[in-house]
Amino acid sequence: MAGKSPTQRTLEYMREQGYTCGIVEKFLCYAGKFGKRVDLFGIIDIIAIKEHEILGVQSCGQAFSEHNKKILESEHSKEWLQAGGKLTLIGWRKLKVKRGGKAMRWKPRIKEYTLEDFK
Repeated sequence: MAGKSPTQRTLEYMREQGYTCGIVEKFLCYAGKFGKRVDLFGIIDIIAIKEHEILGVQSCGQAFSEHNKKILESEHSKEWLQAGGKLTLIGWRKLKVKRGGKAMRWKPRIKEYTLEDFK
């Protein structure tokens, strides 16, 4: 049995933080030989809302730098931020609980973007 996907882990994490979440990534089963995943605006997998805040979240596993590059190169990232939304990248990796120990836990690596990142 396979473990949780990065999107499932991110949904759990965001809900623990008090957000109401919805997945906006689509799977197109007829695109290509094996199908294709398509993000909202090419950068957002999950929309999360809380009080007076709307957050666009890109979730990933170990490929953090690739997703970071995708967000920084997208013309929609700056537009999303200028419209008042927040933009976050959450990558998941397994880290040791204690130095020298064997126990491992999934930990999020989080990067929050601002308009300063796009100048």
